[in-house]
Amino acid sequence: MKRLVVVESPTKARTIRNFLPKDGFRVEASMGHIRDLPASAAEVPENLKHEAWARLGVRIDRDFEPLYVIPRDKRKVVQQLKEALKEADELYIATDEDREGESIGWHLVEVLKPTVPVRRMVFHEITREAIEAALRSPRQIDLNLVEAQEARRILDRLVGYLVSPVLWRKIAPRLSAGRVQSAAVRLLVLREKERIAFVAATYWDLKALLEHEGQRFEAVLTHLDGIRIVGGKDFDEHTGRLKAGLVPGREVILLDEAQAQTLAQRLSTERWRVVDLESRTVSRSPAPPFITSTLQQEASRKLGLSARQTMQIAQRLYEQGYITYMRTDSTHLSQEAIEASRRAIVERYGKAYLSPQPRQYQSRVRNAQEAHEAIRPAGREMKTAEELGLKGIDAALYDLIWKRTIASQMADARLQLLTVHLDAGDRPPIARFRASGRTIEFPGFFRAYVEGSDDPEATLEDREQPLPPLQRGDQPRCQKVEAQRHETRPPARYTEATLVKTLEQEGIGRPSTYATIIDTVLQRGYAIRRNNQLVPTFMAFATNNLLETCFQKLVDLGFTAQMEEALDEIAAGRQKTVPYLRQFYEGEEGLERMIDAALEHIDPREVSTIRFPQWEPYVVRVGRYGPYVEGPLDGQLVTASLPPELTPGEVTREKLEEILRGEQVDDRVLGLDPKTGLPVLLRRGPYGYYVQLGDDEAHGKPKRVALPPGMEPAVVTLEHAQELLKLPRQLGKHPETGAPVLVGIGRYGPYVQHGRTFASLKEEDDVFTLDLERALELLAEKEARSRPLRSLGRHPETGDPVELWEGRYGPYVKCGRTNASLPEGRAPEALTLEEALELLRTKAQKPRYARRKSR
Repeated sequence: MKRLVVVESPTKARTIRNFLPKDGFRVEASMGHIRDLPASAAEVPENLKHEAWARLGVRIDRDFEPLYVIPRDKRKVVQQLKEALKEADELYIATDEDREGESIGWHLVEVLKPTVPVRRMVFHEITREAIEAALRSPRQIDLNLVEAQEARRILDRLVGYLVSPVLWRKIAPRLSAGRVQSAAVRLLVLREKERIAFVAATYWDLKALLEHEGQRFEAVLTHLDGIRIVGGKDFDEHTGRLKAGLVPGREVILLDEAQAQTLAQRLSTERWRVVDLESRTVSRSPAPPFITSTLQQEASRKLGLSARQTMQIAQRLYEQGYITYMRTDSTHLSQEAIEASRRAIVERYGKAYLSPQPRQYQSRVRNAQEAHEAIRPAGREMKTAEELGLKGIDAALYDLIWKRTIASQMADARLQLLTVHLDAGDRPPIARFRASGRTIEFPGFFRAYVEGSDDPEATLEDREQPLPPLQRGDQPRCQKVEAQRHETRPPARYTEATLVKTLEQEGIGRPSTYATIIDTVLQRGYAIRRNNQLVPTFMAFATNNLLETCFQKLVDLGFTAQMEEALDEIAAGRQKTVPYLRQFYEGEEGLERMIDAALEHIDPREVSTIRFPQWEPYVVRVGRYGPYVEGPLDGQLVTASLPPELTPGEVTREKLEEILRGEQVDDRVLGLDPKTGLPVLLRRGPYGYYVQLGDDEAHGKPKRVALPPGMEPAVVTLEHAQELLKLPRQLGKHPETGAPVLVGIGRYGPYVQHGRTFASLKEEDDVFTLDLERALELLAEKEARSRPLRSLGRHPETGDPVELWEGRYGPYVKCGRTNASLPEGRAPEALTLEEALELLRTKAQKPRYARRKSR
């Protein structure tokens, strides 16, 4: 018997081949998905190109029926799989065990149409034991999991393809919205708004360096005469002042620099004594084994990897058989893994380091799916990276996974925490200081692994901070006392690690989506990565303005999490896909109504305006060609483009004024054209701004091109001007005539041209990025307007054709030079020749003056 096994990747296929008999099995790779919704109009089948819904790829009016196509680059793969299937007696689908893997398997069956039995193999690690077990216990494809994945795909398509055009029309082209992506952008923007609104406060305290029995230690000031010294938490983040209810001198002491310096000088020469000690022993338990999100977080903290890099390396380790499946939100360990870990602990660290009982962990992830196992070394031997021969970054990530898995089964660590209170000075005010110490009584799991922290100032728990053997009444010697200036800090920006952590806590997205979400946010220009931080851009602020105004539900964290819960219900078979999609799209607060409201009511200028009290009287606007500042300067309202590297968090009122003053020249040289060496100018003419190649006097009649609608002169760069001066540009040949199709900018704005036919670009079109396919659509619409809706016949007296046309003010009939509008409420499709002739006669009998006046 010959069996065909299909997996997703060549690497996975090579690894599995090692565990299957070569004479009875053939393993092939599908190279991921073999079909999907159309990625572009070019992928839409020829017989459906005229259908309005086909580009969306979802037939909304037919229960959200998806249109699946096989992309051109997958056709050869499909053909090879079909040839291989002809020789097989059984087909085994061995794609990944998550929803996406289930969906890939279902699509394979739908496309290959096998006539032989189909088995579904599932395994969470690629080892001989796991593969053999999967072969012994195959199952059928789980259609509930498939439905959940298809529902997710359709939801993402509806949001992405229907909301994104609203962004194009109201803000700028090439923007995108996404069901989870937009919620992530909102998180970044909200945090940045908190930072911009934050007002820093300054406060002072003291730090002392003391010595006892030859050992130095530090202590910090906490009280003066029993009144607490202020800390950062005592200040209002919006005003920089002490929070309401805190009275200086009564509830707290607020030192200024002079007071702190004077006190430091006095205390450095006075007597110090220990007045109290507090000692306690605490236990620390190990963190659970890795799930996808915690692996991404820890790899970011300890290895500096992006979420995308972490998943690529983990995928490689999984497909080579070194770790278990890397897309999981379950912290569960199999009995095999627990036993292997506990053997390794005894062998490497001794029995004292083994937890008394095997540990199992409950997932703390909202909406967690417990079907999978945690990420751990594959197999039952728990080999180290060195024993496996791994090198470089693969070894580093594997080592992280190995240590976290081993530590999860180790004994608790025990620490002794010591707090010492000291009084300084013999005269008021008496200063109370605190010194903190930490020693490790038993390291436990610290021997293998200590979890990282997102706070760069946090101390790792396995670091000891011992204090001298102090007792009450001891008088340590003061070496020095320093006054310390502190400034309150705004909330930290998100890093990839903290953003993943927040998305996970809020129940937004799934383990397999986090890396893609962050990549999309960066690629679309909604954020830039700076010193490991994700810094939102002006484009992110403007996009979030629009989405919060008209699509509040879509960016609401709770609603986004509810969508994940609904998908989980579909996966469990407790909810049906079509009713959920219908409610999402057609409901009273559904997507369809939100889009209609946004297109009708949103003012593009207002929604793309970013303002803060600190920036007044200036505002920043985001136009189709980038952000610019607008505001009064010397009695005039002026604009200036913002540097591309400037982000909202770096803006000040002074910075905006400086930019405005530096750009106030109407006619200016943008630079030199590299091909001709001629100057490229921005000028203002009677019909608006334009760019020009060369000087009037020196070069005769130079080439000029007007700025397209929406391009503020303030944002025009040499690169913009060079692109404009290439206009009109040829997009290609018309498929019917072979004549060139051009795009350019004329007196009435951007247009496309084919022969003598000109069609204006629409609001959402961009003259720089328009392609031939879209140009042909615009030309077809224009040509359709140049033809009558239908011909009704010929006039019985003149023989002229009587035609029905669609006009600016509605349908009308035309014969020769006479036009007659249809009465209100008259259906044009039912109009007869006799009725049209009557309308024309009535119109012709009206006095010429009356006819002109009626217009």
